[in-house]
Amino acid sequence: MLPWLLCFVLAAAAAVQSIRLRLLQTSLDEISRQLGERLSSDTNNPIFLSSRDPHARRLAAALNVQLKELRRQRQRYENGDRELKEAVTNISHDLRTPLTAICGYLELLERGEKTRSLERSLALIADRAEAMKLLTEELLRYSVAASSEEVPALKPVDLNAAVEEAVASFYGALTEGGVTPRISLPDQRVTRNLDRAALSRVLGNLLNNALKYSGGDLDVVLELDGTLTLSNAAAGLDEVQVGRLFDRFYTVETARHSTGLGLSIARSLTERMGGTIAARYEEGRLFMVLRFPEPD
Repeated sequence: MLPWLLCFVLAAAAAVQSIRLRLLQTSLDEISRQLGERLSSDTNNPIFLSSRDPHARRLAAALNVQLKELRRQRQRYENGDRELKEAVTNISHDLRTPLTAICGYLELLERGEKTRSLERSLALIADRAEAMKLLTEELLRYSVAASSEEVPALKPVDLNAAVEEAVASFYGALTEGGVTPRISLPDQRVTRNLDRAALSRVLGNLLNNALKYSGGDLDVVLELDGTLTLSNAAAGLDEVQVGRLFDRFYTVETARHSTGLGLSIARSLTERMGGTIAARYEEGRLFMVLRFPEPD
């Protein structure tokens, strides 16, 4: 009788532990699901548990404390980022007026009689004024591209035609800079839902980047899967520099009149259209890869 009673007690204890373990697993699954929802959405709701298990409730309480702090830090970051973008926009607008005046006075001085020394000084001032004007315009474009929360109006765009038009518009500048472009497009049309104006801006920035760093060649290859690759010899670059090309305000010394914002703008616009953009450096060549995958 005693062995049977002992077996019954052990079986009952095992059943109780099994139930507690299952309830604990259910609580952990509940915590995991709610934690994922809280992290992926903008909400102030804490994690709620239906279980009364003290261990699970202590875990949920600890996570709620961390979620509250994370929301506070996120809000602080978003407010600071928004204020920075507004400040950049305002500064860009404020710089336009004095720069326009400077350029106007320079034009007046250019019309008068000048000594060689004055000509050199005016050329230097004009060069710096042009660089400042370029930076101002790029700052304004970047702040607009980065701060815009509107969903872009996506419409079917023929990538073949868009690439041809972009290269054609840069052909004069490329050949003048000693760069010979070669284009390879598939016979079949590659169509994606994109913002045509934003795509034109992205392609223009990529071609402008090639103009800065190319060693005399440029290959533009579009594939059927929506991958566009621009590659060129770039002996003046290295892997570290290429890894930073998309950083804001990063410029390579060999790139004259560069603001370091063009590729940042290209990445921001590309990601808003659901694409990706990246750079790599292999055997002395720079590869800029733009991808627009087919919609699911």
